[in-house]
Formats: sequence, C-alpha cells, structure tokens
Amino acid sequence: MKLWGGRFTKETNEMVHHFNASISYDSRFYSQDIMGSIAHVTMLAKSGILTDGEKELIIDGLKGIEDDITSGSLPIDMESEDIHSFIEAELINRIGDAGKKLHTGRSRNDQVALDMKLYIREEIGNIDFLLKKIIITLHELMKAHTQTYLPGFTHLQKAQPVTLAHHLGAYVEMFKRDRSRLSDIYKRMNLCPLGSGALAGTTYPLDRDYTAELLGFDGPTLNSMDSVSDRDYLIELLSALSTIMIHLSRFSEEIIIWNSNEYQFIELDDGYSTGSSIMPQKKNPDIAELVRGKTGRVYGALIALLTTMKSLPLAYNKDMQEDKEGTFDAIDTVKTSLSLFDGMVSTLKVNKSKMAYSAKNGFTNATDAADYLVQKGIPFRDAHSIIGQIILYCIDKNISLEDMKLEEYKEYSPVFEADIYDAISLEACVNKRNTIGAPGLEAINKVIEINEAYINSSK
Repeated sequence: MKLWGGRFTKETNEMVHHFNASISYDSRFYSQDIMGSIAHVTMLAKSGILTDGEKELIIDGLKGIEDDITSGSLPIDMESEDIHSFIEAELINRIGDAGKKLHTGRSRNDQVALDMKLYIREEIGNIDFLLKKIIITLHELMKAHTQTYLPGFTHLQKAQPVTLAHHLGAYVEMFKRDRSRLSDIYKRMNLCPLGSGALAGTTYPLDRDYTAELLGFDGPTLNSMDSVSDRDYLIELLSALSTIMIHLSRFSEEIIIWNSNEYQFIELDDGYSTGSSIMPQKKNPDIAELVRGKTGRVYGALIALLTTMKSLPLAYNKDMQEDKEGTFDAIDTVKTSLSLFDGMVSTLKVNKSKMAYSAKNGFTNATDAADYLVQKGIPFRDAHSIIGQIILYCIDKNISLEDMKLEEYKEYSPVFEADIYDAISLEACVNKRNTIGAPGLEAINKVIEINEAYINSSK
C-alpha cells in the first residue's frame, strides 16, 4: 500500500519503486515507528480528535503487529515502500477503517524524523554502555600495571619511561571524552519533531507538548520546517563515532606494533588472532587491523552525509533518505569494533620484562641524567650537551647508561657520583614525576581513584 496514490493514474515504474523505497534498511526501526504511533494516537484521543475506543483499537493493533514482527511470525514485506507504509497497511488489514485514522495530523516527514531520533537515542545509550565497559576494562588493567615500565614514545622514537597504567590511562581519557560527546548530542537532539507535518504544521489541535512528554523528549521542536529537515544531530553523531574510531584505530596501531616479533610487549589471545594459510608460524592481529581498517568506513558515512546536506533548500528533500544506510552502518561498525576490542584487550598477556628491557636500552632515562647534573649545579644546557656526548659514547660501546662505570661518567664531569645509578633507574625516573597526570605511582594512583569515582557515578 502506498500512502500517496490518489493523485496518480499510473503505477510507478518498478525500477523507480525500488530506487525510491527504503524498506530494506528503515525496517530496523519498526519498534520506534510503532512507539511513535502509539504516542500520536494517545495524543489524538486526548485532544478529542479520536475517540477512546478508536485509540484502544489502534494501539492494540499496533502492539500486536510489533509482537508479531519481533517473534518472526509477521515477515516485513520488502515490496512495501517503507516501514511506515507497511505497518499502516498491516494495521488497516487487521482492524479496518479505524486504522485509516492513524495518520491524522501527521506526515511521513515528521514521522520519519521522529523514528530516526528515537532510534538514535537508543543507539547512543548502547554505544555509551560499550564505551563505559572498555573504560572499566582499561581501568582494571591500570590498577594491575602501575609499576609495569615501558618506553614512552614521541615520533615513534623512545623518549622517556612511563608505566603501562599511564599509557592505558591516555585511552581512558579519550573514551571518557567520547562518552561526553554522546551525552551532549543526546541533550541537543532530545526535542520531538512529531506534529510538524510535512513542513508547515497542521490545522488539527495537536498537543505537541503531551506527545513529547509521552516519548521522553524535553519538549517539542519550535520550527516545523527545521523539524523535518534537521540532520545536524546525525552529522554530530557521525563525527563523534568517527572520533571513537580514531581512538580505537590509534590503539589498534599500538597493539599491532606491540604484538610484533620485534617488540613482543604483548601477546594476543588465540581467540582474538588468526593464522596464515601458508606460514604455520604466523599469529596475526587481525581484529586490531580490521578495526583500524573499518575506521575509514565510518569516516565515509560522515563525509557522505555532509555532502548530501550541503546544498539542500528547506524543507524536506528526498536526498535526506540517504541519511540512514550510512548512519546505520557506522553505528553497527562502532558497536562491533568496541565489543571486539574490549575482548581483545581484556585477554591479552603483558610481557613486563620485554617492556622494561626496551625502556632501559633506549636511553629513556637521558633526561633524568641531565636533571641529575642540574641538581649538582650544572646549567641545563651544559648538562644536556654532556649527556648527549655520553649517549654517543654508549652507542659506540653498545651499552646503556646503567652499564657505564662511574669512572667513565667522571671523564665527562667530575660531579658524577655513585648516586647517578639511583637517579637513572626506571623506578626513579617514573616515580619522581608526581604532578597530577604524570606517570609516578602517587600521581597514577590518584588518577585511578578519580576514575573509580567516575565509573561508580556515571550511568
């Protein structure tokens, strides 16, 4: 059944019908469509536009349709134009003429705008749950690795020693910001478009505040033209999802590097690795690689919607139907990526000795050696130069700063004493840094305490 056939005398060309139809993808929000329709007819009855009997008959019919679709006893007809027309046709088939009153005071334009908002609201909650779950996983790993030392990098060059807890804490902060962005989007989008009609409202005395209240919105939208043509919240969502994927992709890159034979910082669980069809020794980090690869897929959805919306005049245009497939795919991709990534991280094994060895043998304590000289009264620029010369000597001898003898140190400056070895130990290099946000044990324990409170207080 088409919702618009009266003005036409010819059937739609079959190819045109399929090109125009959206049932193949908008069928996923049948539940939201029925939820919106129930709220709509409840409001219509309260406003005296429907009788209570008609309201109850329609609501019972809609609930039966939802139950049957969910159970699988009512297959969705993929020849229908969209989910809205399928449900309305099925309702009329079940309850007769009363079903024809469902659409009173409503357009498909405000109906689909509502469905999409209801669907996105729910998915924001689902994604937020997965983000919190991975934050908890990383939080537990942080607590276990406050004294697991590894090199911190800049430019992919060993820089200064940090702890695994500190490194993982960076991603906790990223995912906390991701949750905050989703929360902001939810607040901004949580206004109800139903009652806006096609673009200019309706002559029926609709109680839009009541409809908004029934559906858990903060109130109705205030401009009917904007209500049916607004896709800002989807652009914001896709931007936020793209940022989540940036974080997962960066993390994936490090997992891949750390899992390599050259690093051996970690070993991925067999359940989150794959092998080679020809090389029996291989254990590949495919999940991390796929997450990294699928990041571009989510970016694509954002760019596609930005491009679709960039030159559309007010109000609704059929171009906007292109908002759904990319958004649905991006949501599915992010949810799957978060879930798999959480499983991969929670099951990996940490090779503490390899991490510490790498930190010790990469001159990551060079800055602390320079600071040692400064504390002995040598200007920092001179100290920097002295340690640079010592590092050249160590590279030539293939030794670390810890391996140098005190006599060798004194050849570069007489102020060196036996306490240089304490000053450049990994433990000292890390634990002297205790300003909030630094990797020192005192500082990282404070952050863990803050994160614990955050986890316990957030939904």
